[in-house]
Formats: sequence, C-alpha cells, structure tokens
Amino acid sequence: MIDRIVVWALSLKGRARGERGQDIMEYAILTGGIAIALIVALALFTDALDGWFQAVGDFFTQISPQ
Repeated sequence: MIDRIVVWALSLKGRARGERGQDIMEYAILTGGIAIALIVALALFTDALDGWFQAVGDFFTQISPQ
C-alpha cells in the first residue's frame, strides 16, 4: 500500500513541474550508459581488444622515424 502512495506522490511531483519527457530521457541515458559499460566490460574481459592494440602499435611503428 505504501508503495502506491510513494508512486502517486512522485508522479504528482513530476506533473507539477512539467517534467513529462524528462523520465524518458533519464531512462535513455541510463540504458545507454549500461550498454557502454557492458561493451567495455566485454572488451576488457575477452580478447576483443588485442587486435585493436596490435593495429595501433603497428601504426605508430610505421610512422616512427627510422
């Protein structure tokens, strides 16, 4: 019962300030942040970045003066 009161109070607070679209943006930013964190974690804990590091190293080796 108390959870319904809290949800009602929070929705009333949001309507009073005219923040209807703000919730959607907050969820979008949160979802994007979680997606980026998952991609970074996947890249760090697997060998996905090894090829990238090798390519960057080769690039700097090729442009270095002999």
